[in-house]
Amino acid sequence: MTTHVVLIFLVMAAAYAVAKARRLSVELSILAAAVAGGLAGAFFKTPLLSDLPRHLVEGSFPYLDVMLVFSTATIFMAIVGESGGVNYVVRGTIRLFYNVRFVALFVLMIIVLIPGALTGAGSVSLLVVGTPVALALGHLGIPQKKVAAMMFILAGLSAAAPPVNIWAMILCAGTAIPYVGFEFTLGIPVLILGTFTTLYYGWKREGRSTKAETLARLPEVPAGMTWWRVLLPFLAFFGTVAATRIWPFGVPILGLPLQFAIAAAVALAVSPKRIDLPELSRTTMKRLLPLLATMIVVGMLQQIMTATGVRGLLSYLVISAPLILLYILLAVIIPVSEGVLTYGAAAILGIPLVWFFDSIGLHATVVIAGLSLLWPLGDGLPPTALIGRLSVMVSDYRDSYRSFLKATWLPWIVITVTAILMIIFSAKLSFLVRWSM
Repeated sequence: MTTHVVLIFLVMAAAYAVAKARRLSVELSILAAAVAGGLAGAFFKTPLLSDLPRHLVEGSFPYLDVMLVFSTATIFMAIVGESGGVNYVVRGTIRLFYNVRFVALFVLMIIVLIPGALTGAGSVSLLVVGTPVALALGHLGIPQKKVAAMMFILAGLSAAAPPVNIWAMILCAGTAIPYVGFEFTLGIPVLILGTFTTLYYGWKREGRSTKAETLARLPEVPAGMTWWRVLLPFLAFFGTVAATRIWPFGVPILGLPLQFAIAAAVALAVSPKRIDLPELSRTTMKRLLPLLATMIVVGMLQQIMTATGVRGLLSYLVISAPLILLYILLAVIIPVSEGVLTYGAAAILGIPLVWFFDSIGLHATVVIAGLSLLWPLGDGLPPTALIGRLSVMVSDYRDSYRSFLKATWLPWIVITVTAILMIIFSAKLSFLVRWSM
């Protein structure tokens, strides 16, 4: 039986490799691996060939809630960006704090973190706020290579930040753990690591423009935009979230998709310019299509791996590895798996890892938070390198991609060490989960 499972796993790996060699997208490559694994399993009657379509269809639905959250949150941020709110905040930061460097850098960091934290995707941070923030950082005297590296690290941290963390959602869905308790567990490390990254790249000034020159080169904002127009949609979102926590038995559970939809409606209502919502929604969903497709095919792959026994094999390999070696290998296998499989890595490797760590007495929620800090690093690695490529694009960095990656080495190491220490000492960090609940 073990031989059969190994053969099925090799067939799936080969199908993925062939699909990538034919320059198919990550989504189609994962789908090819799932179908090939199902056909190989049918040869050994695990599952039966007649059951293969059912497994593929069932596998496309586990992450429907994640897709709804991601879609509504991204449309909300797109409305904020289209209304001019992002450009208004960036210009206001430079106008108010240009001569107070630490405050200016910290506020710009928060601006980058918010879109990814609300949508679960660092790419959204770069698409929505990347260009104006990169321009502002450049005019504060930060070289383009450092700007690109800083944007990459911050965008990755934004994807890991609460309230929406897609890796954590996938792990919770696959391990039957409630998606709660991550606010402080992820929020505190993200803020500390983000501040370190920002100061490491931005503290040393290497020439800069004057305030007037910087403001002249930043994008203009629509007439009538004010701070209250920017803040009100976010207050609507966080207000509905807080209400369910403060009055748990008096306020119905709205759910993140509806809360983001309410915030989007408020943003649309207070926008100083007319927004073509149908067109904006179509454009936004077109951008989201690759990620939504990834969620679907990852579910299919996970279903096929479960039905064929490959998931159990991987779980066994994780359990049988020496614990010290496993801790060391996390620094490599987690980012590399993200670079190859994107969010699929969480379902394939993350779920058995969480089961194993939970079985030896570690705190599952803190373990998931630690793993969630490692996966964004892989978004700078080929073949996908989605956040890395976008970081280079928005910062207008024109040198080699390898030199850009080399510039991320120190924050990369600090994040890796922090994440692994969180996993090792997760039981002692369980108070962070209690604070969040």
